[in-house]
Amino acid sequence: MAVDTPARLAILGAGPIGLEAALYARYLGYDVDVYDRRGVAAHVLQWGHVPMFSPFGMNRSPLGLAALNAQDEHYVPPGDDQLLTGRQWAERYLLPLAHSDLLSDSLRLGAEVLGVSRRGLLKGDAPGQAERGESEFLLLVREEGVERYESAEVVIDATGTLSQPGGLGPGGLAAVGESAVRGDIDWVCPDVRGADRQRFAGRRTLVVGSGYSAATTVVALAALADDAPDTRVTWVTRRGPGAAQSAPVRRIADDRLAARDQLAAAANELATAADARITWLPGGIVQSIERGESGRYTVRIGVKDADAGVQHEDYQFDRIVGHVGYRPDDRLFRELQVHQCYATEGPIKLAAALLQQASGDCLDAVAPGPRALLQVEPNFYILGAKSYGRRSDFLFATGLEQIRELFTILGDRESLDLYASMKNLPS
Repeated sequence: MAVDTPARLAILGAGPIGLEAALYARYLGYDVDVYDRRGVAAHVLQWGHVPMFSPFGMNRSPLGLAALNAQDEHYVPPGDDQLLTGRQWAERYLLPLAHSDLLSDSLRLGAEVLGVSRRGLLKGDAPGQAERGESEFLLLVREEGVERYESAEVVIDATGTLSQPGGLGPGGLAAVGESAVRGDIDWVCPDVRGADRQRFAGRRTLVVGSGYSAATTVVALAALADDAPDTRVTWVTRRGPGAAQSAPVRRIADDRLAARDQLAAAANELATAADARITWLPGGIVQSIERGESGRYTVRIGVKDADAGVQHEDYQFDRIVGHVGYRPDDRLFRELQVHQCYATEGPIKLAAALLQQASGDCLDAVAPGPRALLQVEPNFYILGAKSYGRRSDFLFATGLEQIRELFTILGDRESLDLYASMKNLPS
């Protein structure tokens, strides 16, 4: 639904996509409030020590660079081919962007949005009707311990998923006893060779997961073991090796992201080699977790055996790292009419479009068009990693395309593309 400037846009989340969406909106003349209960790029900084696979050229926008150059004529961005860590990306691009004149006045850091609804309407009122768009959004906001209502004509949820990790147990459930120790589990890659070294050096660690985060942690722990020989890792991957895959991490043929393939190769070699530091349990399922008085964890793991069925064994660990993916938090929009995919929990139109894209490489993803962003609820949009639900293949570049497509809807101009316009300006 078209929305003329200077309407007020509420953007939830001051991460990479929230900032870029706010920047795009400010360039067009919208009033913007960016709410974040923590701070700018808080999720990125959680994995700030981890090198990114994609070069900086894939993780910045022409609009962002233009804003930074206008703010400081001496600003020098990283090279487009440079591979940054998350912290470097935040410090050299995201944080300066947030502090620019275009965005600094829009930031509402420390302000938590507890829920979004429609003024004068309940969730079940006027289902699927355009008339819901005639009522402004109502946001319940907590700031400095005080709660109040605020309003907006458009709401963009870009809060991500990193705060909602999955469960370690069978079928995606929490393992028995997991809830009691959930706060002690590392759900984001720990800095095992840096700030978290003392927590892992010489310890026994359980790593659960088969993606690149798990590979990152396992490779780092193996390197730590070179300096601290008593360091041991048990790596549980819930899917066992199949006919087409005999190692924990799937490798992409002729991978265009060399760093991604190097990581997968290194992790797979550690898992499949005769290395006393690493024990790989393919097809393993964490059944229960119990923390003893000593602080160590007794973890029961079931592993499928072709002859004897599922065999259970108890293991002792000092640390547990869960890399089992993340889930979108729907509590923010529970009072709105939002249609989610039954499999991924992402917005249904976008989820359906993504399911039709058969490639296993996120670099091959094609933007499905503005209509995929539309919700049953008028002028409510989910962007960024949260729009992919439980999927883990979201790219920043995909988010920029979402932003461009969103503002063709709000501006009612199919050809509107500030990114292209900025690229075409003389330098």
